[in-house]
Amino acid sequence: MSTGLSTTVRAQDLDAPNVVPITVRLTSSGQPTAKALEGLAAQGYEAVIYLAPPNVSDAVRDEHMIIGRQGINFVNIPILFNKPTEKDFDTFAGILQSLGDKKVLVHCQVNMRASTMVFLYRVVVGKEDPRVAYEAVSRIWVPSGPWKQLMLDVLRRHHVDFEPY
Repeated sequence: MSTGLSTTVRAQDLDAPNVVPITVRLTSSGQPTAKALEGLAAQGYEAVIYLAPPNVSDAVRDEHMIIGRQGINFVNIPILFNKPTEKDFDTFAGILQSLGDKKVLVHCQVNMRASTMVFLYRVVVGKEDPRVAYEAVSRIWVPSGPWKQLMLDVLRRHHVDFEPY
């Protein structure tokens, strides 16, 4: 999957908090509304990766069914917010990589999990400059605690010298 930033990428008509278009084929966001999820195929999305447990309070309960009815691939990686792991990243990276050039929405509830995992993917798999890729994260939040530690651990494991701020 090509993850290079493009100046032609613009915010899409997606009713969700903190929508961050990365490329024309990759977007991260918070939880889309049920109506927004129903319109993903019309926007060209071919896959959705949801990074929160499906039982969080503001999850769309039938998201997998809404997505499935449109013929869109749906994957849930239920990352615990207070305990993200390197295995979570490895699972995410493997799935995203397996989707090839499909248009993908990666989301969680607020775009904290999603922005961080997409950043790590862009840097580790896509070999992007971490300073450039981190701009998409810093638009949403400043990772701390277990999320900052996860970033540091994954970056070190892959010999990337970058200190998230």
